Amino acid sequence: MCHTLGVAAITCFVRLLFFMGAKREHFNHNIPHCAIYNRGEHCYDSSLGCFRKGGYALLVFHDERLVLLSVPKTGTTAYQAALRDRADIVVADPPELKHATVIRYSRWFRPMFERVCGTEMELMAVVREPISWLGSWYRFRQRPFMDGKPNSTKGISFDNFVSSYCTGKPAAFADVGSQAKFLEPRTNGSAVTHLFRYEDQPAIQDFLEDRLGMKLELEILNASPPMELTLTPRTERILRRKHAADFDLHASIGHQAEMPLLRSAGGRG
Repeated sequence: MCHTLGVAAITCFVRLLFFMGAKREHFNHNIPHCAIYNRGEHCYDSSLGCFRKGGYALLVFHDERLVLLSVPKTGTTAYQAALRDRADIVVADPPELKHATVIRYSRWFRPMFERVCGTEMELMAVVREPISWLGSWYRFRQRPFMDGKPNSTKGISFDNFVSSYCTGKPAAFADVGSQAKFLEPRTNGSAVTHLFRYEDQPAIQDFLEDRLGMKLELEILNASPPMELTLTPRTERILRRKHAADFDLHASIGHQAEMPLLRSAGGRG
């Protein structure tokens, strides 16, 4: 009973926020936006003006007490697509909840689970090597549907993109946030319980299969076009100094299988 009523109540709340977000999105055409209806296989991408496969976001597995956070550009779209029918709640809109940070989870979702069902969920997230992560953002914003928008990286070098990212007020095309800030723990105890490196895909898949009791069939979704990306030594030094927290977070994760860190072409998302 608690499961049924709790999930229903939370789902109604999320749907209310979805309609608020959809109304707002009508006036904001600069943000690539994706909404999912009834957990189907396709979603409407307003930046493309059509339906496309993928685009899933925060997932809640009530009985397993697990929430899969959607850190942008960490390759989780394939897992979200594979698990969409297994999840109790799929939060795909508005973007502020779709990509809920630990702060937003603590503010909006945690109180609902605690008050409705007396349940404290565990949080799972994936972190990507910071240069690879920035490269994914850069490549994503090279796509044709971004042309003419303030956050397009067309005609901008990767080095200039990262240089702007390291300034106090980055240009729109380089304003992509921080993985460390996204996952920053809260004083009330909200924090990521299960943190994985993007570069260790077997560990991510093994954990989800064991926790959810199922085998996963994954597709590569939302992959950006491959391209060679390079940074000057000076720019990389500045990046490592200005965003040391992101490098420290990635390095803090326990020893993983030896896999090359992806700094240029290839990889998911």
